[in-house]
Amino acid sequence: MKTPADRYRHDVALFRYGLIADIMTLPPGTERAAAVRARAERAHAIPGSTRTRVSVQTLRDWIRIYERDGFDGLMPKARSDRAQPRRMSPDVIETLLSIKRDAPELSVRKVIKQAQESGEVGDDTPLPPSTIHRLFAREGLMVRQSQSVQKDMRRFAFRFAGELWQADAMHGPRVADDRGRKRKTYLLAILDDATRVIPYARFSFADNTSNFLLVLREAITRRGLAARLYVDNGSNFRSRQLAMICARLGIALLHARPYHAAGKGKIERFFRTVRQQALAPLDPQDIPDLETLNQRFRTWVECEYHMTPHRGLDGEIPLDRWARTAERIRYPDPGIDLEQMFLFEVSRKVTKARTVSLHNRIYEVDPVLQGQTVTLRYDPAAPPSRPLLVVHDGKPAGTATLLDLYANTRVRRGSPGLRFGPLDDDPETP
Repeated sequence: MKTPADRYRHDVALFRYGLIADIMTLPPGTERAAAVRARAERAHAIPGSTRTRVSVQTLRDWIRIYERDGFDGLMPKARSDRAQPRRMSPDVIETLLSIKRDAPELSVRKVIKQAQESGEVGDDTPLPPSTIHRLFAREGLMVRQSQSVQKDMRRFAFRFAGELWQADAMHGPRVADDRGRKRKTYLLAILDDATRVIPYARFSFADNTSNFLLVLREAITRRGLAARLYVDNGSNFRSRQLAMICARLGIALLHARPYHAAGKGKIERFFRTVRQQALAPLDPQDIPDLETLNQRFRTWVECEYHMTPHRGLDGEIPLDRWARTAERIRYPDPGIDLEQMFLFEVSRKVTKARTVSLHNRIYEVDPVLQGQTVTLRYDPAAPPSRPLLVVHDGKPAGTATLLDLYANTRVRRGSPGLRFGPLDDDPETP
């Protein structure tokens, strides 16, 4: 189980990776440098800090550290100068910021002069203009008030397969579940921007994180790793687990701006094609269950959609475009166990009966874990009978197996007299 300190370190690392992930997909040079400067000019919600700005040099350092040490290298370390005084006191900093906020048109030197004339800052206090300029820039006070912000609605398209994947969900038809009840379905799909190929998509009964991770894992298995994954702000795409998986695989997780549907135009167009060409001809009587729906959908994707000339590709077939532009596709390292990486994690406290609960089911763990808090790692798509992995204090602690009440009647208890059922070593047992 992660301690609060460990969780904070992971949160900081996820924040840092989120700032540099899409920048690292750009080639070193002018384009990357411009992206770094633009990112440094924005305000950010920094975990555990009241600051809202990250400097250009800090972003460059994080890129260098990630390329050298991976995701774990972005976790914070204790500062060597913690609790030591800085050059300017907090009172001086607050005075300078207050003057600048009240009169945004003032230059840095005029702010310094007004601060000294106010008497709140002594004449002998060092006030380097460059340091104060960085302070104002970090607080967002150096933006010209006359600058107007306009939405950039230009169309875009990537050149190579795997440069950007778009993911979204679509409401599907109602089909019967295992109990024969008609339930609504959701199509979770991933589309490659450059080729319009569908790395993977499937219908599910819920539009949630666990179902989307199943789609993402299958897409990676079939089509390699994307450089960027572009999703909306739905709760299924805002999960901590999705962010951690993308960070460890080197995928830049990008979220669309709220109410900005234009950025997802390609996958929305694909969904319209699905409704018109794949779902419209289907007779509801011919779709008895979810598995049949997915089989028919996959057949349509592979045999029709992927093999049909696409207007957005200048008449080229999606699979042909993929084959022609797949030279930059990355694949997971052979040493990475994708199945283990995509496992879900939950914390549970072990009862005195050495049991834990998950999804209204009771599992048994090792007796030495009684009263301890453990982490259960599991595949949500696996059958309930599959054992769960147990982790305690960051180390493997066996498995949790589904409780069998009848089998437990034959187990010898530790206290005298607590025997249930026939025992092999009891001569009185008939």
